[in-house]
Amino acid sequence: MAFEDDYYFSYITTDAKVAEYEASHDVFSSLLNEVKELSKKKPDASMSAGKVKIVNRVLENLLVVLEGQPDAKYLEALDDDDLPQVSDAVLVMVQFKSALASFKERHYRSVSRMGYQWITEELIDQLKADYAEDLDDAEEEDETS
Repeated sequence: MAFEDDYYFSYITTDAKVAEYEASHDVFSSLLNEVKELSKKKPDASMSAGKVKIVNRVLENLLVVLEGQPDAKYLEALDDDDLPQVSDAVLVMVQFKSALASFKERHYRSVSRMGYQWITEELIDQLKADYAEDLDDAEEEDETS
C-alpha cells in the first residue's frame, strides 16, 4: 500500500497562501459590506481615489492567493485611473467573494484522523513523514513478532 492510496488531494496550496487568505478574508468581507451599503445609497456615484486604493490593496493580496486558480482569470483589481462607479466595484468584489469561496472549498478538506485541514504542500510533507514513520513502526513490529 502506498501513501497515495490513503491520501489523494486534487488541489494543494501553500501555507503562505493560506496565511494570506486568512489575513485578508475578514478585511475583504468588511470592505465588501461597506461598498454594498454605499451602493444602495448611490450606485452610480464614482468611488473616491482613496477608497479605490484601500480596496485595491486587499484585492491585490487576494490575487496572490488566487493565482493559478481556475476562476482567477476573471479577476482584476479596480481601475484606479478611471475611477469605477460604486455598483461596478460591488460587481468586481462579488467575483472575488465567489473565487474565495471556491478556493476554500477546493483546499479545506477533511483529512483522516485530523478533521478539516487546509491541504497545503507543507501538510502533505508532514503526512508523508508520518506515513513513513508508521510504516517503519509496522515493519519493526512484524520483525519482532
